[in-house]
Amino acid sequence: MKRRHFLAAAAALCAAGPAAAEKISLPALSAYLNGVKTARAPFTQVSDDGSLATGTLYLMRPGRARFEYDPPNDALMVAGAGAVVIVDPKSNQPAESYPLDRTPLSIILAPRVDLGRANMVVGHSYDGTATIVTAQDPENPDYGRIEMMFTDDPIELRKWVIHDSSGMATTVILGGMETGMSLSSGLFSTSRARSGSNR
Repeated sequence: MKRRHFLAAAAALCAAGPAAAEKISLPALSAYLNGVKTARAPFTQVSDDGSLATGTLYLMRPGRARFEYDPPNDALMVAGAGAVVIVDPKSNQPAESYPLDRTPLSIILAPRVDLGRANMVVGHSYDGTATIVTAQDPENPDYGRIEMMFTDDPIELRKWVIHDSSGMATTVILGGMETGMSLSSGLFSTSRARSGSNR
């Protein structure tokens, strides 16, 4: 009887061990994000209503990102100069602009990412394939949160879900991310995005 209990306990430990070992630590994830200075990746976006869009993401940390959508979608989202500008010609509306620090995207684009900061991370788990981290602005949790998925060996950001202040969720699934390339600062010009001159 005791042997059976021991074997059952050993089996449970073996089952739990790999999952625990595979979860990437918050300091390692912070170091990875801080090490990404420039990046480019294809993406697929799933909006809250289930609609799909594809395009190319460009990052220049800190503070700059560009979501360039594939035709026939003419929309463009640019983060730069402390703002996020969204241009959607199909809406026949002027470009929308929001302060970057009021969006969960600012967590990734911060000058120094520190996921160990008190009350920033509200979820840190491993699903058998990837480490999932849910983070928010500790001082302004009402701005929304970002749920990030990372794979290991080497660490790579593969997906995120932004839950905004209105409760809507937008998922961005990344293809293979290239890093370390030279990118023009003009890609991240919010004034050019507003004028529609850099498509």
